[in-house]
Amino acid sequence: MNQNAAPTLSDVAAHAGVSLATASRALNGSTRQVRPDLKTRVLASAAALGYSVNSQAQAVAKGTSSTVALVVGDIADPYFSSIAAGVVRGAREHGLSVTLTGLEASAVQEDSGQEAALIAALRAQRPRAVIVAAGRETDAGWEAFSHLNALTVIGPDVPGIRSVAVANRDGAAALATGLRGLGYSDFTIVAGDVRLSTVSERIGGFLSVAPGSRIVEGAFSRDGGHRAMAELLAAGARPECVFAVTDVMAIGVVGAIKDAGLTPGEDIAVAGFDDVPILRDLTPRLTTVALPLEEIGERALALAVSDVSDLRLSEPIVGEVRIRESTPRTA
Repeated sequence: MNQNAAPTLSDVAAHAGVSLATASRALNGSTRQVRPDLKTRVLASAAALGYSVNSQAQAVAKGTSSTVALVVGDIADPYFSSIAAGVVRGAREHGLSVTLTGLEASAVQEDSGQEAALIAALRAQRPRAVIVAAGRETDAGWEAFSHLNALTVIGPDVPGIRSVAVANRDGAAALATGLRGLGYSDFTIVAGDVRLSTVSERIGGFLSVAPGSRIVEGAFSRDGGHRAMAELLAAGARPECVFAVTDVMAIGVVGAIKDAGLTPGEDIAVAGFDDVPILRDLTPRLTTVALPLEEIGERALALAVSDVSDLRLSEPIVGEVRIRESTPRTA
């Protein structure tokens, strides 16, 4: 062996006096058993030579790696980062690590090759499981992902795929009911891409209680909410109450109202959905539908690595309406 070169698997096999196949099985955790005495010799040789196990080789030997792949819509969005925190915590309890990839629906629509490239990369990694928290337009939109190992989806209830479902429609309907109870009757909905199932469910739930609400579509982000609200105000509209389909968009709405010289909660009421952690620093405090985001991540991890045949571990997660200062009582 070249003293300056990193030791190879062949070096370990030669040092231990075993075949290359035996050394590979002993080090990479193959399902094929290796005699205890041979495994001990191989491990001792690897330690003596300073050999490091190749994680990809382990994945090939085992059929899967010790990682869980998490795909989110926007890494910077606190909704997704909170879910990711729960996935990571759950993975740690199972001795697994998590890889994180962003896949925005809008980007996929502009470049269909992006999704195909991601799926190919995930297959090459051979993760123990794949958790997707990025929205798709329809159930059919999940078909490309459905062939991945132990796929679990967060958000919609997708037929034939393990899912941690969120009762988006029920939560939005409960919010609209609460806002009506405060005396509001003139609503505008600031929405993200209405083709996404999560968005359409939240809009549908709100409209079931407050039909006739105006719908304004914007980018699924803080800036998207700000731009949509700024354009609405510039056009002379003055809604009584604005429901943004996510808290992040609602933060943008609040900013646009302030930029127009108006006071959120007094001149225009604002409500969101999710109860992301950064809301604690927002003034006025935002009325929203609170979801246990980290718990959702933990549930998704538990479902992804479980051996149960059920496609769900529990009923859909129902959010809790939290009325705060951004929607004061009017009647």
